[in-house]
Amino acid sequence: MSGRFRHLPPLDTLIAFESVARLGSFTRAADELCVTQSAVSKQVRTLEQALGVALFMRGARGVELSTAGVLYQQEVVPALQRIHVTGQRISATHHPNTVTVLATHAVSQFWLFPRLLSFNAVHPEITIHIHASNEIMPFMVPDHDLAILYGGGDWPSLEATALIAEVIYPVARPGIAGSAAQTLEELAGLPLIQLASAWDCIEWRDWFAHFDIAYQSPKSDPTFNQLTLTYAAIQQGGGIGLVWDFMAAEAINKGELVRVTDFLVETGLAEFVVHDLVRPMSAATTLFRDWLIEGATNRCIPSPRSEV
Repeated sequence: MSGRFRHLPPLDTLIAFESVARLGSFTRAADELCVTQSAVSKQVRTLEQALGVALFMRGARGVELSTAGVLYQQEVVPALQRIHVTGQRISATHHPNTVTVLATHAVSQFWLFPRLLSFNAVHPEITIHIHASNEIMPFMVPDHDLAILYGGGDWPSLEATALIAEVIYPVARPGIAGSAAQTLEELAGLPLIQLASAWDCIEWRDWFAHFDIAYQSPKSDPTFNQLTLTYAAIQQGGGIGLVWDFMAAEAINKGELVRVTDFLVETGLAEFVVHDLVRPMSAATTLFRDWLIEGATNRCIPSPRSEV
């Protein structure tokens, strides 16, 4: 091997290390890998010699990771997972009846997955692979057949079609304290489920600012760093929280959630289905993209309970 990676240890030594570290046993790792215990021991020793450090503390009751082993495991396991997922994605990309789609966790769970069931019922010959990630960037799109990106739709080298307009409003479980609030002032004075996300996501302060109301979240309010977690808290009756319409519309229509006040924010941004203009779309990809676009049209925003 040449270049900067010529000093990397063999992949099979990393696989052996991961198995022993996870199972805490050379014997169980050997059973899992369908090799002998001595073969696993040899692979781990080879890795330790290459690194110049012991990765395991060996004792009568088994093995435990050393301090260096813990650090190595924290880096190696995610790397192996990325290699595995990338290999699967590349293999799927070259199959004419497989479509790979990149989307955020929230879009994948609340919007895309329910639609996959309907699509698969009509087109069982096409397999859809979803790669869910909240770290989506436009440069990642060419590695997939399609992606669902949030923004204004102006990405060079990508063809974009709007799927889901960004509409945000407060919701709660029916009957919980504050769910009958009618005014923004009432709402701002209530305990609210807070979202403190590292990615570009509207929080209560931003939402109230659209109505020229200065809002500061109390430290006593429950706070989550993921949109899916705030939504789970709302569903469990933990309080009032902000939701995106694509997440909550079905639950509202079923009566499982209610809108709190009749106020909502439309940002003018949206989730877009996009694909790389340089990469030709397969017939299966075109079919799935068109099906998504058709299904996203003519959606109505659920009315507040006070208007029902």
